[in-house]
Amino acid sequence: MYKPGALAIILGAFIAIFLLMPLLAVIPVSFTPARFLSMPNGNWSLRHYETLVNDPAWWQAAWLSIRIAVLSSFIATALSLAFALGIWMFRPVFASVLIGFVLAPMVAPPVVSAITLYFFLTSLSKLNDWIGYDTVLGVALAHAVMIAPYAVVLVLVLLLQVNRRIDLAARGFGAGIGTRIFRVILPNIRFGVMTAAFLAFVLSWEEIGVTLFITSVNAVTLPRMMWMGLRDNIDPAIAAISVLLIVLVMAVILSKTVISALRKKTAA
Repeated sequence: MYKPGALAIILGAFIAIFLLMPLLAVIPVSFTPARFLSMPNGNWSLRHYETLVNDPAWWQAAWLSIRIAVLSSFIATALSLAFALGIWMFRPVFASVLIGFVLAPMVAPPVVSAITLYFFLTSLSKLNDWIGYDTVLGVALAHAVMIAPYAVVLVLVLLLQVNRRIDLAARGFGAGIGTRIFRVILPNIRFGVMTAAFLAFVLSWEEIGVTLFITSVNAVTLPRMMWMGLRDNIDPAIAAISVLLIVLVMAVILSKTVISALRKKTAA
């Protein structure tokens, strides 16, 4: 088993610290007593954390972001799974063309995607009031379009690792498509599908480029709220919410690491 040497460990630690320095710099800024972004300069204050607690706009934006991220990740994961299973099971002649078409939002400039989705959602707004421009469902639909390609790539990679013989064996025993999908294929990639859903959730949670084009005053997500704070008055509360998000991400990563270690210990 390969063990890194002292030089590799030192170099890795240096690179990690270098990459984390911008994140660490946000922490003291969040404790500044001033009304603008600055270092505490000896005086530390929790006033900006109190602003997050007392201002319902931040909590409403966070709750809206969670709702949109859950909905868009569900849509993106379901569509990606259906598409990837169709490609893997039936192997159509134009599979590469179809995959390229689905992955187009990944390579297209974000501004082009944002403008396209803007005109699409404004057209939908003329037909109904519940899905379209500046609506929760409209934003979730736009996010699903943007994050689905990433889920497609992940699911396709997972399916490439599945032995096709088990599907052929199930078909040989007379299993239908539904049985083959839900009883044979999905159990082998369920953890990967959960990872794809989590990735889609995170991508939707932090999406800001497209959101700026398709929202106004009704669907204000947390990233848009932070962008508005930076653009209008550079509110230090943004540093406070950034620290809370960093702590949340670290807690999730540490939890996943501990759970993985416990699973390996149990399996051993």
